[in-house]
Amino acid sequence: MLRRAFVAPDPGRVRLRFASRAVLGIGLAVVVCGLAGHSLVAAITGGLAALLALFTVTDPTVRGQAVTTALLPAVGLPVLALAAVLHDAPAARDLAFLAVMGAGVYARRWGPRGHSLGVFAFMTFFAAQFLHTVPGQLPELYAAVLLSLVASSTVRFGLWCYERRIAGPVAVAPPTGGTRLARITSRQAVQATLGGAFALAIGQLLSGERWYWAVGATWWVFVNTTSRGETLVRGFRRFLGTVLGIGLGFLVAIPLHHQPAVAAVVVAAGIFGIFYTAAVSYTWMMLAVTVMASMLYGLLGVLDPALLVLRVSETAVGALGAVLAVLLVLPVTTHSVTDAWVERALRCVRACTAEAAARLGGDAEADPAPRVAELESLLGRVRLSLAPLVHPFSPMKARKGRARQVLALLDDCAREVGGLASVAADPEASHDARLAAACWRVEAAVEALTDAPAVGADRRPEEATASDAAAAEPVLVHLHALERALLELAVPLRRSDRLPIGV
Repeated sequence: MLRRAFVAPDPGRVRLRFASRAVLGIGLAVVVCGLAGHSLVAAITGGLAALLALFTVTDPTVRGQAVTTALLPAVGLPVLALAAVLHDAPAARDLAFLAVMGAGVYARRWGPRGHSLGVFAFMTFFAAQFLHTVPGQLPELYAAVLLSLVASSTVRFGLWCYERRIAGPVAVAPPTGGTRLARITSRQAVQATLGGAFALAIGQLLSGERWYWAVGATWWVFVNTTSRGETLVRGFRRFLGTVLGIGLGFLVAIPLHHQPAVAAVVVAAGIFGIFYTAAVSYTWMMLAVTVMASMLYGLLGVLDPALLVLRVSETAVGALGAVLAVLLVLPVTTHSVTDAWVERALRCVRACTAEAAARLGGDAEADPAPRVAELESLLGRVRLSLAPLVHPFSPMKARKGRARQVLALLDDCAREVGGLASVAADPEASHDARLAAACWRVEAAVEALTDAPAVGADRRPEEATASDAAAAEPVLVHLHALERALLELAVPLRRSDRLPIGV
């Protein structure tokens, strides 16, 4: 798990840039709030707004990201006002919190922008509970949010807009669409609301002051999940990351939170950890979140060991609420979602191959690089979807073995496609008559896996490429390896006799 978080490949150092820019953008936001004379509470509110803007806004274009960022106050500020007005009306406050939660999940049907706005709305209400916001604080908090968004946007879209020069992380839309996507988001909105209601009720029994932790845990378990299997694994990872973070909090936050300079360094390290590990390890991301939150409580003067222990209990309640909701309320099974992601990844392999072949054939407009970036993002979704099966605690050994085989072969495909794209980018690479035949076989293999009932599934990879065994050119080497991986994928993915991979 540690190796995955810190030794995982980082093509183009995108994760490093992402995390470093976040520290710079959020740091600038907090400094601006301080220079404006805002209180510590306002500075924390502004810093959270900057964090959410930099973390959750994932539109595929820079312009789209800027538009979504500009829209964040339109949902965040009214929600902040609602939370402040209802501060002394617990029953109405709780109902409003659950309504914001359900609406935030429902908004996913409108793609990355809907997701970002939904997260921002929920977290604004959450922050109001965290900071005990009252109406008299609203003018200062509004100013802090707006100043922080301007500061973080200056860094993201002005000082360090690396997306204009390199291919950044690609946000892929769900493999479902139209009526089916609407149905899934509706189910998840109901699940999240009912799971949040359970977490709220039990969380308030544990603590009348920090009950919102349980609701927040339920919310974040649902974020970026589609099926019950994904949600179960995410709930476990959230709890594990919180426990590890609390342990580190005892070692770092409790003895050092009285030293502002040290606390600022720890918070900055936590921010870096959140952004750097998010794409590869939810457990380590939650560890970073927990350490950062512990230090913020220290700066607010309320940190003690009992508070950290309570955090673990509330997180467990929230994760349990999410688990019960996905198991008992309109469950969305894993296997159909997994199949859809795998099929999209395979079709992306085909598109990558076609773009590379066209580039090598003399088409200067063809570019496989964006497809390679898209494939990496799709494989991330495949891994997330298959996580319940490859988890060490999974009891389904046969499906676990097949799932691991699928992941390994898809990784092989991604590696060969990346190599093929690198060769195609070489201006001296020339067209070979064998290239067209090899590309055709790759396309046929993808079609066999996605459309036909495993045509040629019994054909051995050695037979498929025997006629070109003597070819040593880099392009053909990558194509033959890619074809071999696709043909081997026919075994776990063949449609005539296989059981669903998912659960």
